[in-house]
Amino acid sequence: MSQQVQTQSLTLVQAVRDGLYVEMEQDDDVIVMGEDVGENGGVFRATQGLMEEFPERVVDTPLAESGIVGTAVGMAAYGMRPVPEIQFLGFIYPAFDQIVSHAARLRTRSNGRLSCPMVIRAPYGGGIRAPEHHSESTEAFFAHQPGLKVVVPSTPYDTKGLLTAAIRDPDPVIFLEPKLIYRAFRGDVPEESYTVELGEAAVRREGSDVSVYTWGAMTRPTMEAAEDLAEEGIDCEVIDLRTLSPLDEEAIKESFKKTGRGVVVHEAPKTGGLAGEIAATIQEDVLLYQEAPITRVTGFDVPFPLYSVEDYYMPEPARIKDGIRETVEF
Repeated sequence: MSQQVQTQSLTLVQAVRDGLYVEMEQDDDVIVMGEDVGENGGVFRATQGLMEEFPERVVDTPLAESGIVGTAVGMAAYGMRPVPEIQFLGFIYPAFDQIVSHAARLRTRSNGRLSCPMVIRAPYGGGIRAPEHHSESTEAFFAHQPGLKVVVPSTPYDTKGLLTAAIRDPDPVIFLEPKLIYRAFRGDVPEESYTVELGEAAVRREGSDVSVYTWGAMTRPTMEAAEDLAEEGIDCEVIDLRTLSPLDEEAIKESFKKTGRGVVVHEAPKTGGLAGEIAATIQEDVLLYQEAPITRVTGFDVPFPLYSVEDYYMPEPARIKDGIRETVEF
């Protein structure tokens, strides 16, 4: 008889904290570092209480993103598994050189002698009425760089499992946490350690008329749109990609083979966004199944707007439904 798994009902941000705690308990090489991650528990309290449990492995750093990531690269090269937090994705740019020139290339530039097992965590995305530089969705920057994995969870269960897998990965991972849904809902999360495989998408809803690809905070409005459209007779298949680099190309293509139509939903700007990469993958490999142009429902090519205007910027169920209808009715 299989042993029953003990679960707890957690929000997404609590699942982050639980994933960090379990890995720090099991592996003395895991170290958490960043601005205010210690006594304050981070700006969103994702690391609350960890300093009390692991006083020598939770480090409050100066406000210097380049220094935070650069130090973590050195730690990782010497065998530790640092998990630096950047308070908001919009603050990460001072560390961009450390990420793309050093963390991402350490394995190749050392001819395999060194690796860089580190996870850079950052809350990202809009929807919480934050001021400037707090709401960026620039995941495409990092997905473009070979040597980096890019992960975006959308449920508490996936958050803990993906974070655990990322910490154990031998190479650097950008772990983006959609802060809009940090405390939006709860889900059952096993108390024990487990992993969700990086690079593997999840089918959130099976359907036959159109494949809708999304990730992170956009998964919930996409699911809402799909359920509403089911009442109109449009059967949507919703694919939560979860990992943006490497993309689960097989999941993308297999769903498209079934439906022949595709819609991509993300809150990042349209131009250069990952929707274009997903569309290109479909065009290159499963073109002969295509019944309609692929529709992109995205943010706009403007700086992220402030406060109430962000409601018009971010894809919401009505705009997602319009994009899906356009594709199905082509």
